[in-house]
Amino acid sequence: MENFYLSQTRFDAFPLDEQLLASIRETGFEFCSRIQAETLPLTLAGRDVAGQAQTGTGKTGAFLVAVFQHLLKNPLPNAEGGSVRSLILAPTRELAIQIARDAEELGKHTGLRSVLVYGGAGYDKQRRQFEESVDVLIGTPGRVIDYWKQHVFTLKYAQALVLDEADRMFDMGFIADVRYLIRKMPPPTKRLNMLFSATLSQRVLELAYEHMNNPQQIVIEAESVRADNIAEHVYFPANEEKVPLLIGLIRKLNPFRAIVFVNTKHIAEKIDDYLRGNGISSDLISGDVRQNKREKLLRSFETGDFQVLIATDVAARGLHIPDVSHVFNFDLPQMAEDYVHRIGRTARAGASGEAHSFACEDTAFYLPEIEEYTGKAIPVEKITADLIPADLQRPQRTQRERAGRPHDDRHSNGKRPPRSRIKPQRDDNPPASPASTVSASSDVGHEPGAEKKRRRRRRPRSATTSAPSPQE
Repeated sequence: MENFYLSQTRFDAFPLDEQLLASIRETGFEFCSRIQAETLPLTLAGRDVAGQAQTGTGKTGAFLVAVFQHLLKNPLPNAEGGSVRSLILAPTRELAIQIARDAEELGKHTGLRSVLVYGGAGYDKQRRQFEESVDVLIGTPGRVIDYWKQHVFTLKYAQALVLDEADRMFDMGFIADVRYLIRKMPPPTKRLNMLFSATLSQRVLELAYEHMNNPQQIVIEAESVRADNIAEHVYFPANEEKVPLLIGLIRKLNPFRAIVFVNTKHIAEKIDDYLRGNGISSDLISGDVRQNKREKLLRSFETGDFQVLIATDVAARGLHIPDVSHVFNFDLPQMAEDYVHRIGRTARAGASGEAHSFACEDTAFYLPEIEEYTGKAIPVEKITADLIPADLQRPQRTQRERAGRPHDDRHSNGKRPPRSRIKPQRDDNPPASPASTVSASSDVGHEPGAEKKRRRRRRPRSATTSAPSPQE
């Protein structure tokens, strides 16, 4: 089978610094991916690039190698603390973290210092990183602009700029912040500029030509990357058949590591309950999970602590999770390009994988746009009786119980904590003793003398007592 991911171009064919080549060799890379082979000749010559490439095609390596080589070739003597030599912006925390991991590997022997900043964690710790000069600043726009406004660092010495997943920057409303930061840098002719996006739409191209120096467009078609790497299937279930079909497929295919994509957190929780209730180890990730828990969850998924990750589109971009064998689109995405990003979680770096999508009553009308975008019809599969389990177990925990329990209140073996058999005390039961009454009231901020006042109010009036006056 022809490998659509790799090219025949070797990294050592380029005039790269020997320190950088040593880092590349140590990572095990020998041949460039297609996006790397087409962009590196331009960027290493100082040309700006606007590239279109899907996730999993090696674009992170393409811009990191170019940035490292540019900084090594053009040293900045006597750099002051807080000076930033290059800026790499990513739309999500997950993508920024992944870029930083790749930068640590590819820049291991270069002596260049990379710094990662993103929202949701370690504010003061991240801030202290700028006490020394920074060669490569990787971050999300919000946190980067926050530190800049506090004069924590300066961009007046910046020699390179990278915008990763520029289309996502627009979708998430970050473009105003991005433009603000770019205007604090030297003019485009004084720096190396790279922009990467899933699509080079009109708005993305306008951003490129406004803030870059006559960039060269490089387009790697999605079809050529995915042609033989991902086996795609689509099913047409009724809404009530989706959960049984998902469980049946997981049992039949027994994926080594799988991701189930949904459109809402509510559905993610429902699927998580069903999978666990039917003996399938799973966990879920959504936008409101705290960053430290999100990173811990992803590490657990990578190490095999559970088999299935249920995710909203927060996980569709920027996550490099190795050895994901299957992707399930429980809900078809509303945007066609999101479909490509979702199934791109499998078949990373030229490996193979499977994508199974459910075109149900609510999302089937997204399918024509997806097929038009990818340029191919997705093979339709029949829902046979063996795919619908007869022993499907309904989850014991309800949404009301979930709402009152923390996200991580689960046993490591995937089983739910046992329900308490103690019946709650009825509100209309009288307290067992005055002592218990005092204890209970003290737990809710009981004030001295309050019990005496309550007893006084409860004292029955005598028959001869006159009615209270309005002043009373």
